[in-house]
Amino acid sequence: MSIFINASSRVLVQGMTGKEGRKHTQRMIMSGTRIVGGVTPGKAGTSVLFEEDPVPVFGAMADAVAATNADVSVVFVPPAHAKAAVLDAVRSGVGLVVVITEGIPVHDSVEFLAAARDAGVRVIGPNCPGLISPGKSNVGIIPAHISGPGRIGLVSKSGTLTYQMMYELRDHGFSTAVGIGGDPVVGTMHIDVLQAFEEDPDTDLIVMIGEIGGDAEERAAEYIAANISKPVIGYVAGFTAPPGKTMGHAGAIITGSKGTAAAKKEALEAAGVVVGETPSLTAQLARDAIAHLRVASTR
Repeated sequence: MSIFINASSRVLVQGMTGKEGRKHTQRMIMSGTRIVGGVTPGKAGTSVLFEEDPVPVFGAMADAVAATNADVSVVFVPPAHAKAAVLDAVRSGVGLVVVITEGIPVHDSVEFLAAARDAGVRVIGPNCPGLISPGKSNVGIIPAHISGPGRIGLVSKSGTLTYQMMYELRDHGFSTAVGIGGDPVVGTMHIDVLQAFEEDPDTDLIVMIGEIGGDAEERAAEYIAANISKPVIGYVAGFTAPPGKTMGHAGAIITGSKGTAAAKKEALEAAGVVVGETPSLTAQLARDAIAHLRVASTR
């Protein structure tokens, strides 16, 4: 099993005819994703050739879903048009919308996330790398070759650290890796992914990557303490970030003692999470936890 996507997921690419959409559609197809169509207003009836196979382009999400029975959309639409694209996806009936676009104004994100919540549609992102269940489906921009299938679940705010952790733990592999994005407002939070991994019988260990700013990690720590039975290994990026500075993602800003890496680490450790001080050390802690699980299973 996996979470949110699987080998049967039927994926539409909004913005497939653009440079980035075309490039990453090719990569998703090569990693086994079932791309059933693209959506670009004004280009209905055309197609794009990938590996000698034409992929149809539709002018609106509703038409694309009706023709393909798609259940997932991934958005590679420029920031100025991203809100309209996500709202089009939400109204179409797909259950999952993955928004890769960065630089979307916060007020636009708030509007389309509220619409998605009202419609019961899950949004991952914006400003995220997407998600991958290696060997099954890859929706977004995560490189498929850096790791394979396994029993680790990964949830991360950082795209770069998602890639690094997948590579560091490539000897064990992943059930699903989810990059939730680092904007101040995102659709899917750490808690949502933690819950899904807890319920997934093919995930034995969870690795959670956070970063400075906000209180998402502290809230995740409270959730872990109350609801997660599986071992969780954590890492918080930004121990050297000075207070009052925005570092990397738009959401990574700290004020006084709130939102610091130290405060998040303390909250996670109080919830029983083992927290690494570097990505490589975090990966080693994950390996140690897997070894412990294997020993325990033989007793």
